[in-house]
Amino acid sequence: MSKPMSTPPGFSERDLPPGRHRLLKEHLMTEIRHEDEKRAPRRNVWLRPAITAGAVATVAALTFVVLPGGGADSTSGKGTTTTTTVQTATTLLENIALAAEGTELPSGIRDDQFVYIKSRIAYMTYANGGPGKLDPVHDREVWLSVDGVRDGLLEEDKDHLRHQVLSFSGDLLEKPATPSATSYRSLSKLPTDPDKMLAWLYETVAEEVDDEQPDKDYRAFVLFGDLIRETLMPPKVGAALYRAAAKIPGVEVVQDVQDTTGRTGIAVTRTGADGEEEQLIFDKKTYTFLGERVLDDGKLIGSSSVLERAVVDRTGQRP
Repeated sequence: MSKPMSTPPGFSERDLPPGRHRLLKEHLMTEIRHEDEKRAPRRNVWLRPAITAGAVATVAALTFVVLPGGGADSTSGKGTTTTTTVQTATTLLENIALAAEGTELPSGIRDDQFVYIKSRIAYMTYANGGPGKLDPVHDREVWLSVDGVRDGLLEEDKDHLRHQVLSFSGDLLEKPATPSATSYRSLSKLPTDPDKMLAWLYETVAEEVDDEQPDKDYRAFVLFGDLIRETLMPPKVGAALYRAAAKIPGVEVVQDVQDTTGRTGIAVTRTGADGEEEQLIFDKKTYTFLGERVLDDGKLIGSSSVLERAVVDRTGQRP
């Protein structure tokens, strides 16, 4: 691997989401601590997938992805783990990169606007030190500021996560007004060259790799997943990210994986040395990101589906 590149200007490593190896932490966007409850091994759902082309303009908002809700509950069972011989990970990720590259985002996105993402999720919850329990499938909506320095909003269908202001001046970041690493503006500063993007991924996770968590390739893949989940990705950056992910050793393809709404897609996946597996699911025809599944030694510990993505003028506004 080439010598790691330096961190892009204005994009501090400390702004990045924590790795999933930090057990019992909630998604970075929901790192609002509750006295008797913590989530499963996760790092951050502050991120998003690359947006599909054909954005639809609406009043005071621009909807990028509108996907059907409902469908089968896929939060039980181990799921398919047999890799396909039809398409290699390199070929699939190149097709996804081409789709991301052709994405048309609206011009004139302002710093005072917000990226809106609606998801349907179910992750493992640990209460009072007891065994983990998979949450019922429920909806989650977040409003993330375009510039990363304005308070956002979380609306999740759980008692203590309803109408939570996502403040950037508290414990969520190390210092006030530090831009979120996953804001649209911050993402725009990431490399558009796949090799430089790959070097950046490994440089970013370097401090997370130790004797207890030695799998740097899995850490890099997890960060890749974080960077396509709950964000608005600039097209050229997204394309570079997918091509960089294709260079991570051990990435495979899994056919017929369902997200939380029952949509069936094709997944790129990697399993860590500790048995945890990350599956990132895409539509087989359009290569749109559908969602993710996370398994621990074959047991489902979390899943999500992206239902809608838009740019709106204020928190609480829906497309």
